[in-house]
Amino acid sequence: MLYTINKSPLMFGNLKSVLRVAPTGDPILLYEDGVYAAVKGAASEDLLAAAVADHPLYALKADLDARGLVSLADGVQVIDYDGFVELVEQHQVVPWL
Repeated sequence: MLYTINKSPLMFGNLKSVLRVAPTGDPILLYEDGVYAAVKGAASEDLLAAAVADHPLYALKADLDARGLVSLADGVQVIDYDGFVELVEQHQVVPWL
């Protein structure tokens, strides 16, 4: 399964809740406002470190660029739209709301 998160961790608990149910090794994609979770030094950095320890964690480059985010936490893999499509082709998608 590919778990997708599009809400900011500053306003929603979706990253925290997905980590309770996502099996170890399943990838998580941050996109839209979800990319705020990937920022180094953010309030969600401890949560993100827990995520990276158990899951491949991706952030969509276009959404990082649109928000001017450049300093990312360790372990976050930046992907473009082609990478996003590859993930979708390889996994069932679970949008985490």
